[in-house]
Amino acid sequence: MINRKQICLWVALVLASFRSWAAPPDEGMWLPMLLKQMNEADMQKKGMRLSAEDIYSINKSSLKDAIVQFGGGCTGEIISNQGLLLTNHHCGYSQIQSHSSVENDYLTNGFWAMTREEEKPNPGLTATFIVRMEDVTNQILGDVPPGLAEAERERRVQANIQKVRSQATAGTHYDAIIRPFFYGNEYYMYITETFRDIRMVGAPPETIGKFGGDTDNWMWPRHTGDFSLFRIYAGPDNKPAAYSPDNKPYTPKHHLPISLAGVQQGDFTMVFGFPGRTNEYLPSMAIKEIYEISNPAKIKIRTTKLGILDQDMKADPKVRIQYAAKYASISNYHKKWIGENRGLRKLDAVARKQEQEQKFTQWLNQETGRKNTYGDVLPQFEKNYASLANGITLSRDYFLEAGLGVELINLSQGYVQLAYLLQQNLNSPEAQTQIEKLRSSAPGFFKNYNMPTDKKVFAALLDMYYQDVDRSFHPEIFGTVTQKHKGNWNAYANEVYANSSLTSLQQVNELLSLKPAEMLKRLQRDPAVQLTSSLIENYRIKTLPAYTTLTDQNTLLNRTFLQGLREMMTNKKFYPDANSTLRVSYGQVEGYQPADGVNYAYYTTLEGILEKEDPNVADYKVPAKLKELYQKKDYGSYGVNGTMPVAFIASNHTTGGNSGSPVINADGELIGLNFDRNWEGTMSDIMYDPERVRNISVDARYILFVIDKFAGAGHLVKEMTLVDRKTSTPEKPATKAKAKK
Repeated sequence: MINRKQICLWVALVLASFRSWAAPPDEGMWLPMLLKQMNEADMQKKGMRLSAEDIYSINKSSLKDAIVQFGGGCTGEIISNQGLLLTNHHCGYSQIQSHSSVENDYLTNGFWAMTREEEKPNPGLTATFIVRMEDVTNQILGDVPPGLAEAERERRVQANIQKVRSQATAGTHYDAIIRPFFYGNEYYMYITETFRDIRMVGAPPETIGKFGGDTDNWMWPRHTGDFSLFRIYAGPDNKPAAYSPDNKPYTPKHHLPISLAGVQQGDFTMVFGFPGRTNEYLPSMAIKEIYEISNPAKIKIRTTKLGILDQDMKADPKVRIQYAAKYASISNYHKKWIGENRGLRKLDAVARKQEQEQKFTQWLNQETGRKNTYGDVLPQFEKNYASLANGITLSRDYFLEAGLGVELINLSQGYVQLAYLLQQNLNSPEAQTQIEKLRSSAPGFFKNYNMPTDKKVFAALLDMYYQDVDRSFHPEIFGTVTQKHKGNWNAYANEVYANSSLTSLQQVNELLSLKPAEMLKRLQRDPAVQLTSSLIENYRIKTLPAYTTLTDQNTLLNRTFLQGLREMMTNKKFYPDANSTLRVSYGQVEGYQPADGVNYAYYTTLEGILEKEDPNVADYKVPAKLKELYQKKDYGSYGVNGTMPVAFIASNHTTGGNSGSPVINADGELIGLNFDRNWEGTMSDIMYDPERVRNISVDARYILFVIDKFAGAGHLVKEMTLVDRKTSTPEKPATKAKAKK
């Protein structure tokens, strides 16, 4: 007879199992072409008034036709019928920087093209639309038998991918991207159209576009006007074309109307974009490696590097401009990894994954067939991650972060390659091609390079590399440095930078103008080339083979493990990890509780910017014009009852690559621009927590206000389609947050 205690225990186990395996509300990055069968009903239940075909269709214009992959690493969206493109300020930052100088500083002062002729071209910048998606799993895996050796399997898969891509794009100007999903259990093809004439139209000053800076990065409450404007240009047939003054603004199939209604607690939200990378199905051993080994090492290295850059940037305005984008890029994931580790600890992520793995083991032991198929997966994971933890992971992280984190070493890689080609054949076409490549890239490198700063980074990071990585993984040259300089890395830095031909544009141009034989001799004597060659050779021999073998094995194990999970949980809707392909996530506007006794509301206002203002801190300077508009409450049609909304949060599942993604309301209208996540939710790349994970967005009304009232660029607003359904002022903004820095 079952007693009360046994029943309670059974209920607890069922609930625990449900919590472990069922996708929490709003979790997931879903494939647009599968929304009808996977998500439409749930999305409409949560308030969406669109159909799945309104979001993704190949038969009519749909929301997907307004979404682009911007520059390969961000998302953008079309907001007018004249190709006007909206993305984040930090996504357009390198373009803003490239047009800036000390005399004409668009980073500090902002930029607004008042005519089409003033819009600035950006060589190399692209905007890519998705024409359609297709499940090509059968075409890719149809002739790949189970149990095939992994190397042979990959050879067949790649051959099939090439065949399918060629067939899909033959006779068109389109391209095709085919990516593995669920660790290679499925394959999907994206047919793409890429535009290459993208011009800068507008950007607010850093005091708006970067307000809060690195201090507030990944944090909520937030008051950053993180947006910039570009325009797509096309040839006379409205198709992609190389830059030409004769090109015309692109006429899109669809552009997003912009809502003036704003947001309220509980409103449905949808994010449409190109999330970069998540790893939601990792085993506990992988999470332990990230938490205990990899993240701490990378955090330590970047903390040191950022400290050096910060000091030099504050001391010299030229260095500040040169290193602004680099600093922001380095700082971004530095802070993310800190928050990720904090979130993994708070979720007790390793223990929760171990609990899942226990249930998986119980399931596979129920049948001999399951045990034969899946029985070796978890033990082999244990073995592989133990090997990685024995110095391999740390050696790899230090090579990539500390070794290649030095600009001179990073630059020297190309010259190591040149020396190799010259050794093979002094007059080979390959060597000449490499020389031209290095010659053409050198001006861009040295425009944003300060040798004294890099020399400080060199000494600090290589000292850490030497101290923290096991001696068995040291490059041979470390021994030479130890003997010659008695372990003094500053002395070694002085020697390298004084004698290398790669520390200035003049020296590089002189080197590349030499005859091949003399060039080779100079390269072989160059201390930077010698160091870089030693680092690369060491990594290639001691670290990379073992790391590649183990990670390839883990990829195969993950494929098998995930196949087993999907077989075990037939009622669960699985979403694939992000891989820079177009996805939809959805949730709702809502605040959260980051810590005991602390509650954050879901939105911020202009009042919070003035509360944070500190003229002595670069991150918290406020433009005089913005203060004037605030004092006069001159918000135009964008304010609500005397307040100016700035930002809001929602429970959409996002990651890197979603920067610049539109936040869309229940009617398919733009209500915000995604630009960040909250610090407490950064572990969502590995494990989602519905109580704490929030995406952070600029309110569309604040974007319009800055363009129109602050910048006086109302002609841009006139291009847009505004939907005016006014709402009342929310009760309480999430201000008073400066103490949380």
